[in-house]
This record gives sequence, C-alpha cells and structure tokens, in this order.
Amino acid sequence: MAFKIDKEQCVGCGACEGVCPTKAISQDGDKYKIDDAKCTDCGECAGVCPVSCISGTKK
Repeated sequence: MAFKIDKEQCVGCGACEGVCPTKAISQDGDKYKIDDAKCTDCGECAGVCPVSCISGTKK
C-alpha cells in the first residue's frame, strides 16, 4: 500500500516532493498528493515531513 498524505494536516511545504526517488509526489492545489502507482513505499517522504502528516508502512 502506498504512503498517504493527510490533506487536513499538510502545510504545503513541499519537503516530501524533493526527497521522493520515484517522483510520486506532486502539488495538488496548496497541498501535496502521492501517486499510488509510482510510490514504492520507501518512506523517505514520511521521514522529512515537519508536521508528520504522511503515513504508511515501509517495505
């Protein structure tokens, strides 16, 4: 299962987008979203999120 961004908690900082090795994260309005088809469950994004709004399980 791909990692998910909680849009209610996301502050739109973009830190997650820059660390994603598969470019699965993109801006969606003033927040960010993760493309399930591209996410490899590496968890890099969750590790850099300053508000801990990204959840999932690393492979």
